[in-house]
Amino acid sequence: MLHSVAELEKAQTVYEPILDSNIATAPAPYRLRRTFRAVSEVRPGKQWQRLLADGWIGWREWYVARAASTASTEREAVRAVRRYMPELEKLLDGLAGHLPDDPVLREFLAFWCPPRYLVNCTQAASVDDQGPFLMRNYDLDPALNEATLLHSQWRGKKVMGMVEGLSGLSDGINENGLAISLSFGGRVIKGRGFGIPLIMRYVLETCTDVQDGIEALRAIPCHMSYNVTMVDVKGAMSTAFLAPDRRAMIQNTPWATNHQLGVEWPRHGRMSATIERAQRLHQRYKTTYPTEAQLRRAFLGAPFFSRNYRAGYGTVFSACYRPIQQTALLGWGDKQVHCWSMNSFKDTSLEIEYTDAGSRVLTD
Repeated sequence: MLHSVAELEKAQTVYEPILDSNIATAPAPYRLRRTFRAVSEVRPGKQWQRLLADGWIGWREWYVARAASTASTEREAVRAVRRYMPELEKLLDGLAGHLPDDPVLREFLAFWCPPRYLVNCTQAASVDDQGPFLMRNYDLDPALNEATLLHSQWRGKKVMGMVEGLSGLSDGINENGLAISLSFGGRVIKGRGFGIPLIMRYVLETCTDVQDGIEALRAIPCHMSYNVTMVDVKGAMSTAFLAPDRRAMIQNTPWATNHQLGVEWPRHGRMSATIERAQRLHQRYKTTYPTEAQLRRAFLGAPFFSRNYRAGYGTVFSACYRPIQQTALLGWGDKQVHCWSMNSFKDTSLEIEYTDAGSRVLTD
């Protein structure tokens, strides 16, 4: 589940005095255990019902508390999906049909003009002797993340990605070898548009390559500012700067942190170290594309890897998607990488522990 702006500001208010104080006050050690699941489902069924059972109560409370849920807004949401994402209308109707007595679910799944939220992430596309790849660190409070890699074929196309917002995705890859990842764009402006997790799902469900993805991202309004980095099987790479108050800006830069044209939210920029991360990536790409091993080492260290779980923006997982191999590699800490294949997916359950020292897999 994603942070609201208010929740992030509260976390900063609590955490920044700890950073600035010269008084050695030792907070209680942070420790959290989560069960990560990798699951496969051709059509929405038991796995979708489990996602609902695990996540809908929390998402519903978040949504209802921040966005009035009325019949008129539900109709507006349905019309928006029909206009901008008609390919998903039948799917969303079917997903909502698993809880027919809860009208809020259909409105929520459309993700039209949802409440403000954000995440802190780093993402980078590159190419090495194994071909193109997309790597990312996903930063959030690990208690809020849905901790699920979902392999699905809901509309006929195979899609594999990390669940966000029940039916949406934070990153993933499809059977055509298109891989995408999102990061927050560092702006609090909110407008009329869809929440980014559903846009990510749409791109993977309907697009085949980076150019397809660019056209889709240009056509679909996004309710907040996000950076979407893409790479495809041919090695095309691009980053789209999405915003509710200006047209999508397509960048040749194959990486992104948490700002767009510049830092527009200074407090968030300092907290997230977005400039420091961008400078490091700029240096790495100056002469040649970094290999997967080089990027992985960098992403496991400062300033990319964050252990600030108690403040709500620690690195929950690292992921690497390979378009040619059609694989997803997920890691928690040093050398703990697990691989899933699009065409030979294996359901898996892992116990992950988060502490002030970082993250690690407890059981395989």
